[in-house]
Amino acid sequence: QVFGCRLEMLCEREKSTVPRFVRLCTEAVEKRGLDADGIYRVSGNLAVIQKLRFLVDHERALTTDGRFMFPADLVQEEKLNLDESEWEDIHVVTGALKLFFRELPEPLVPYGFFTDIVETVKMMDHMDKVDRLKCLVLNMPPPNHDTLKFMCLHLRRVLERSDTNRMTTQNIGIVFGPTLMRPERDNGNMAVNMIYQNQAVELILSEFDHIFGTRGLS
Repeated sequence: QVFGCRLEMLCEREKSTVPRFVRLCTEAVEKRGLDADGIYRVSGNLAVIQKLRFLVDHERALTTDGRFMFPADLVQEEKLNLDESEWEDIHVVTGALKLFFRELPEPLVPYGFFTDIVETVKMMDHMDKVDRLKCLVLNMPPPNHDTLKFMCLHLRRVLERSDTNRMTTQNIGIVFGPTLMRPERDNGNMAVNMIYQNQAVELILSEFDHIFGTRGLS
């Protein structure tokens, strides 16, 4: 499966450090959704999102006795065409992408980094804060680091059109804070955590060049 699969396993299977489904969705958004009002904030039709998810997860070659076969050279997403009229509502594509991140068994920002990131965002000195965040991000496993970098680069392209799509850094932080990171156990600070989750995403986006400055996409 693609949805609900551990990021590390999915990337290993695809021999890449950024999942193919993430690439497909962001390509579709960059091709036809950057000017859409409220892109990523507006919800797509849930039934259609679930249909897309089912297709990505289940349309594999079947063996004669009905078991799924996973041929190495025929991975479903290669056949998936997000330009088809069925997926023309770009909010379905963005909804499926957000769902993909929410369903990861461990968030894109691994649990072990959550508390440190929250503590970093609380720091007073801006440059110290950015330097510490850069250090934390650098220490993430390659699939987490590279997918986070890939997504933030994409979200910066979304921000470039904020005059049209009305998505500010703050709006994107609100949408992606809880989507990309969350604590392993809810300690009753959910509302407080959310503020820092959002701020962390905002900080990574606004200081992208500094935070991802030294390590290229592998």
